[in-house]
Amino acid sequence: MALIINDDCTACDVCVLECPNDAISEGDGILYVIDPDNCTECVGAHDEPQCQLVCPAECIVNDPNHPETQEQLQAKYEALHG
Repeated sequence: MALIINDDCTACDVCVLECPNDAISEGDGILYVIDPDNCTECVGAHDEPQCQLVCPAECIVNDPNHPETQEQLQAKYEALHG
């Protein structure tokens, strides 16, 4: 399942640098957004989503509109990183 950044975001920027897939960028209306096509919840790179670990506002949550299994997330990571 991809992650999303909710309205509690303080625009601290720490999550952007932590994402191994470059899935986080500035958005319209919401300060930052996560591209569900690039978000693997860090499967393939780390044991836990790094953006959630560093977020001081705890505003990064599961996106119920993009459910995925661990296997799907791993396959997505492998496709992104060859």
